[in-house]
Amino acid sequence: MSGRILGLDYGSKTVGVAVTDGLGLTAGSLETITRTKENHLRQTYRRVEEIIKEYEVELIIVGLPLNMDGTEGERAALARSFAKELTKRTGVETVMQDERLTTVEAAEIISLTGNYKKDPKAHIDAMAAAIILTDYLDQRNTNE
Repeated sequence: MSGRILGLDYGSKTVGVAVTDGLGLTAGSLETITRTKENHLRQTYRRVEEIIKEYEVELIIVGLPLNMDGTEGERAALARSFAKELTKRTGVETVMQDERLTTVEAAEIISLTGNYKKDPKAHIDAMAAAIILTDYLDQRNTNE
């Protein structure tokens, strides 16, 4: 794989975005895409499509918000639908990745590092996307 991998943390009004380095070894947070209403996704899809082209993305990892007991609820169904539509629109394969507790972990990292003092909440989703992507990379490397 020569292109990068994109990580997305799909939420009701935001999508956190992360991308791997050119070698696909590490993940870094990129941005948080915001929208005013949950079902208003046109601009969100458009921005993700721009990022895919800009970074030559070959694979998309979308966080799957499982319940703590591992079952899927409404949020998981919405994330799967978002991923399916992304593949349909871009032709890029999407893979779902368990995202349990990534937002909590992201908030802790931001709090501990002292970065983003102005508006830490604005960066949590992008950091969560980086954690989701890192978890995927770790699992992939373990299975190789």
